[in-house]
Amino acid sequence: MGLGRRFTRLPRKDVQQPPNLNKVNTMNPSAADLQQRLRELRDRLHHYNHCYHLLDAPAITDGEYDRLFAELLALERQFPDWITPDSPSQRVGAKPVGRFAEVQHGTPMLSLDNLFQDADLDDFDRRVREGLSRDEAIDYVAEPKLDGVAVSLLYRQGLLQRAATRGDGLVGEEVTAQLRTIAVVPLQLAGAGTIPDLLEVRGEVYMPLAGFARWNQAARERGEKPFTNPRNAAAGSLRQLDAKMTAERPLHFFCHGLGQWEGGTRPETHAAILQQLQAWRLPVCDLWEQVVGAAGCLDYYQRMAARRADLPFEIDGVVYKVNRLVERERLGFVARSPRWAAAHKFPPREESTVLLGVDFQVGRTGVLTPVARLQPVQVGGVTVSNATLHNFQELALKDVRVGDTVMVRRAGDVIPEVVGVVPDKRPADAVAIALPTHCPACGAAVVQVPEMVAVRCTGGRACFAQRKEGIKHFVSRRAMDIEGMGDRLVDLLVREGLVTDWADIFALAEQRQRLCALDRLGEKSVDNLLLAIEAAKQRYLGPFLFALGIRDVGESIAHNLARHFGTLEQVMAADREALEGVAEVGSVVAERVRDFFQDAHNRVLLDRLRQVSGTHWEHVPPGEPAQTAQPLAGKTVVLTGTLHHMTRQEAKARLEGLGAKVSGSVSERTFLVVVGESPGSKRQRAEALGVRIMTEAELLRLLETKMLLD
Repeated sequence: MGLGRRFTRLPRKDVQQPPNLNKVNTMNPSAADLQQRLRELRDRLHHYNHCYHLLDAPAITDGEYDRLFAELLALERQFPDWITPDSPSQRVGAKPVGRFAEVQHGTPMLSLDNLFQDADLDDFDRRVREGLSRDEAIDYVAEPKLDGVAVSLLYRQGLLQRAATRGDGLVGEEVTAQLRTIAVVPLQLAGAGTIPDLLEVRGEVYMPLAGFARWNQAARERGEKPFTNPRNAAAGSLRQLDAKMTAERPLHFFCHGLGQWEGGTRPETHAAILQQLQAWRLPVCDLWEQVVGAAGCLDYYQRMAARRADLPFEIDGVVYKVNRLVERERLGFVARSPRWAAAHKFPPREESTVLLGVDFQVGRTGVLTPVARLQPVQVGGVTVSNATLHNFQELALKDVRVGDTVMVRRAGDVIPEVVGVVPDKRPADAVAIALPTHCPACGAAVVQVPEMVAVRCTGGRACFAQRKEGIKHFVSRRAMDIEGMGDRLVDLLVREGLVTDWADIFALAEQRQRLCALDRLGEKSVDNLLLAIEAAKQRYLGPFLFALGIRDVGESIAHNLARHFGTLEQVMAADREALEGVAEVGSVVAERVRDFFQDAHNRVLLDRLRQVSGTHWEHVPPGEPAQTAQPLAGKTVVLTGTLHHMTRQEAKARLEGLGAKVSGSVSERTFLVVVGESPGSKRQRAEALGVRIMTEAELLRLLETKMLLD
């Protein structure tokens, strides 16, 4: 059929058939008749799609389906005002977007702690039992850990309203048009009367192995570069700005849990959630099981490991989740991971190959990293020709030599690394690898860092490689987030002399003509790049400080510096004692920050950067300075509804600046609920529990005065 059917089967007797569909009176149909006909067509086509794509049991022939679908299209062309968002005709139809919009997750999409050994599983189970003060075995749900892309689907009144990627767990990218192209994703949930007013479904988009193989074969025949692995294929397909291109890719989706839920009765166990999701016609992997205790988890892990090679999709482990939701609430979270769930990873896949040579890469801080050049080998479905050797100490300990047969694995099933040497296969002419005396990029001397294993180039800013890597870091997603300015484009801009430092990036608008003349850069691409650069001027102080690449200053410390000082000028002026007063900043980091901002060259560059960009990055999104009053210290606050004067993320950050712990659910321990427009069930629960309720206007007064309102 027109939406990707490739074979026909007769309807199975155990597949429930929809009511008979009778055509309207074609002689003189009324508007009501035509609208009823449209509703019946949509309902029946949804049913047939569900049988075909999810149950693998076609309930109608291809020809019959195509005739019904053609009738639907004809009616919708005749009456375009009657087209609904959930119509089967609307799987692909959105115009390509210029870039993905950011989406603030109503409840964070948390990452899971990883378990690698059987002992790690025992420790996880022990922590769960201790957290619940229980000696008896815990009920878990065990599921395969799909190797795909985590996404969130938001349904309102049963209609798919928005889809987003996980992103950093707090903010993702909107991919609604892309998700709508995946046939198994329902545009409207089934089961009227049981569907919550708002339902957020969490799951994984992946590319089945058969579809991956077919797509790569077709790509080779077209002379295009094939995907390296199914996960990259899924991620790349989902990030197509034109949803029509996503629709061409053989993507699938499984859901495995919930985020937000408003209205209706929420199930009490995870197993019941999975069953309810299936009842709403959402696709759930049928390999999940309820298991008891660590022994049950380990048994499931071993059985999945044995079946891994025969599954139609990639998995890199299994996931254990405490089954009862009330027990999850008692266990809570630590950092960005829940205490009630963990991922048990499969052992990394390893293969042997020959080491052809070693190159030395120079990082943005001047550290040289040895990289192995390998005879290409397939490792876990990916062709590996380069792998990290980590550092020179590892190189010496493993006694790796050119010509050796080495074991290569994908660490975490992702990053290729040389694990060790196969001594019995060492040839007589194997060559030891000497420590370089000069930087391969700039020729400056290299030195061994005292008390460290690192070897660093002394060229500093004169080193071409360090400058280039610093620029790549500056524009990266976690830093200034300049979309479209990837590694290859940075290499090109640096090579052409258009960018030599951060400030040059913000002066590229003056070089539009030269940019348009570059290879593979058309006018549209250039304009999109300049828009992304302009948007980077609105980034907050925390990401900007991280973008500067100050040694030992990661995202968390940059965030803390921004919260504590509030402006770039105050960070630059801070002495060592003031810096050590910031959370996570010790004496070494304080010295690094102070030295960076006292460096005359850095100050000149920062002055030029602010002059060219026209901004000082003084906005502080992650809350108020730490030394201000904290009237909400230790208190739990819940945000609900739409805010009009700030984003949900900004409100959360500023409340945290007042000492609050911002939660996604209302309980007896909640101190305050801030309500915006259309607050939903959280307000009702707050009223029932007698929790204090505050409007957005009152919140703004609180943020301004730092005092609780009467």
